[in-house]
Amino acid sequence: MPADTCEGKFAKNLWKWISEKFCIEGVITFEERATPFPNVDTNAIVFLIKNSKPQKTLQWVKVNEAYSSDLFDFVSSSFKKRQLDTLEIITRQLKEGIATGFSRPEQNHNGFKFHLNDFANVMRGIATGSNEFFFLTAQQVEQIGIPKEFLKRAVGRTKDAAESVLTLKDVEALEKENRPTFLLSISGQENYPKSVKDYLTVGEEMGLPTRSLIQQRKPWYKMEKRQVPPLLFAYLGRRNTRGIKNEAGVLPLTGFLCVYPIYDDKEYIDNLWQALNHADTLENLKLVGKSYGSGAIKVEPGNLNKLPIPEHIVAQFNLKRPYKNSDGQLEIFREPKTKYRATKRKTAGNKHICKSSDERSN
Repeated sequence: MPADTCEGKFAKNLWKWISEKFCIEGVITFEERATPFPNVDTNAIVFLIKNSKPQKTLQWVKVNEAYSSDLFDFVSSSFKKRQLDTLEIITRQLKEGIATGFSRPEQNHNGFKFHLNDFANVMRGIATGSNEFFFLTAQQVEQIGIPKEFLKRAVGRTKDAAESVLTLKDVEALEKENRPTFLLSISGQENYPKSVKDYLTVGEEMGLPTRSLIQQRKPWYKMEKRQVPPLLFAYLGRRNTRGIKNEAGVLPLTGFLCVYPIYDDKEYIDNLWQALNHADTLENLKLVGKSYGSGAIKVEPGNLNKLPIPEHIVAQFNLKRPYKNSDGQLEIFREPKTKYRATKRKTAGNKHICKSSDERSN
């Protein structure tokens, strides 16, 4: 079965029900190089389940090498032959396995002291409902004649932000490659020039207003709003670097998650960026994400908020530092008032002034 049957939203309820009706004897997982289905984006798991009285423990196995007879020897010995070089074998509590997810290594569930939502707020990127219509190349913008005030600089694919820092030069290089970098961003209240009205007519002829996501908008072409996130996080990937510093000031589409640090000064943003990309932090992605083939892990916004940040990483990058005021002075007893804050920053074509949530409520 695919690993996401153990990692999804309803996985715990599913396996709790199965474990109450049947006996889960064993779970067999595979290290990336030992996968039974190479070059397939599915992380396979083998379950050994029998129709008998449920038991409180199970045999959890990780296969580390392909083309070995060790797994056959282990299972055919009724789990008695355990000293096998290519296998990791653990007698695991059923309750813990369900809580952690059978695809993941055993956890003691004593709890982690820090999680990403202690230091940042996470949101998904912008869902356009039709990238081919709303996400445009510079050439398309010129041909259609869309004025700049109706456009925001954006990035769509994780391949378009391959490094740990995304700069204006990177965006300009994408533009030269005729990659889309402009998001049609209309609030639905402006008076539009003829070129924009004509283009919206094209969208209507394409049937866009009837698409499931788009038809929820009033009017249909009104784009979602996001503040420019200081950090991006690759939604799905195998890469060692998932956190990206957004020096270009672009808006991300759904290939990325938006990460808004609780403090908006450069020092704190840099520290959180380094903490996110530390190997010890990335190792914890498998505790909150869904695993796919070849080591790929997908992380939803709510789950990334729960990403455990090791205590030594928090200390190393001073993530629990006292608050700094606008003059750079420490205010020892002050806590941030908002989930995230942002100030006016130079962006790639985005004339955008961000306010704190307190300011927006006034």
